[in-house]
Amino acid sequence: MRLVWKSLDKMRCFRKRSTIPFLGVLITCLLFLNLYIEDGYVLEEDKRQLRETSMHPSNSERYVHTFRDLTNFSGTINVTYRYLAGTPLPRKKYLTIGLSSVKRKRGNYLMETIKSIFDQSSYEELKEIVVVVHLADFDLAWCENLVQDISRKFAHHIITGHLLVIHAPEEYYPSLDGLKRNYNDPEDRVRFRSKQNVDYAFLLNFCTNLSDFYMMLEDDVLCSQNFLTSLKKVVTSREGSYWVMLEFSKLGYIGKLYQSRDLPRLAHFLLMFYQEMPCDWLLIHFRGLLAQKDVIRFKPSLFQHMGYYSSYKGAENKLKDDDFEEDSIDIPDNPPASMYTNINVFENYDATKAYSSVDEYFWGKPPSTGDFFVIVFNKSTKISKIKILTGTDDRQNDILHHGALEVGEKLVGTKRGRQCSSYITLGEFKNGHIEVKDVDHKIAFAIECIRIVVTASQKEWLIIRSISLWTTQPPSQ
Repeated sequence: MRLVWKSLDKMRCFRKRSTIPFLGVLITCLLFLNLYIEDGYVLEEDKRQLRETSMHPSNSERYVHTFRDLTNFSGTINVTYRYLAGTPLPRKKYLTIGLSSVKRKRGNYLMETIKSIFDQSSYEELKEIVVVVHLADFDLAWCENLVQDISRKFAHHIITGHLLVIHAPEEYYPSLDGLKRNYNDPEDRVRFRSKQNVDYAFLLNFCTNLSDFYMMLEDDVLCSQNFLTSLKKVVTSREGSYWVMLEFSKLGYIGKLYQSRDLPRLAHFLLMFYQEMPCDWLLIHFRGLLAQKDVIRFKPSLFQHMGYYSSYKGAENKLKDDDFEEDSIDIPDNPPASMYTNINVFENYDATKAYSSVDEYFWGKPPSTGDFFVIVFNKSTKISKIKILTGTDDRQNDILHHGALEVGEKLVGTKRGRQCSSYITLGEFKNGHIEVKDVDHKIAFAIECIRIVVTASQKEWLIIRSISLWTTQPPSQ
């Protein structure tokens, strides 16, 4: 066995000289094995070799067996966690918010972060949230002192199952000595970011079955008011579309939303490549390998970085998200729908982008009289407000100069798909914008279509920057 590990040490030296393209190929191959190969079809010897390839050889015998067990490709990782405060409830929640925290040389923002999560959530929202804090420092005395403070400050939330505090024992970690120095980072920085990857992997693994969705936060953030309600609107608007990661902040590991079914694979992924690169870079690779090519980020941001000192050596870190809004955000509902237009589309600025909450838009060539842009809902909908903006700050002439907004009913099948056969005009565009309130009071029927009609030809191209719809909330049961 010692000879095997000596040979692996030589392999490690060779891997240190390997290039980043090789890493990309390795990541791709391993992930495809994970996605498409069932354990029953892989020979035991092949699985052993695969585990050894993806595993960093340890300098200490006590890590070898444990870390090899962690990198299998099926199910959750076998870690025995310490429960420092609270226990999971049997009923699944809508959202788990995961925080990983270690001892900082300067400043500690964890208590403020937990407080912000709870303070900015309503009583009804709290019923759908569980916060999991992973105290990931190996200094157990620090962990015990901090958990006492948390238990005193947030006793009610611990009792009601809204807050859990856990710790993954050091014995489950791989060796953090002699790691590869990719990007010529200093050894202490490589050690810090490599351990951080494992910290997050163990946190993700623990949270796998607690809820439908998982939100990754850092331990030094502020939340916007009623962030869960805003988040749920966005998730609802994405129904029927494929996504791996939705982003509600542009910074670091803050505000990254996953579907809980993807957490086991993400946890294994972080463990396999824990020493290769920082966690936020690995998250980008994971998203791409699961076929989400583009970033899906929503504005305004729901979370803000508030710390002044990094958890790495207490270095100053004053990064701020300038898209953050702390007050309650009136995010539109935009119920699931299909879009149709006969306006010539420019490149990939297609019709769906005008209806998305993401920072993107529809862009078409100069429209003519009678051209249209139609939204057909999957189900008839009661709408309270409609707001449509055309043009952008840098293309202020690409607005709809002459147009009308209509709502329709009585869906029929046509060669172009489902269309409404009856429309009522709600208003005219002015300076490229239109906003209609109290739609449900003006229209007696449940709306099945919304149509933008061009009432006069124009020479300018047309950008539809955003189509925002607010639905009538059903009465409480």
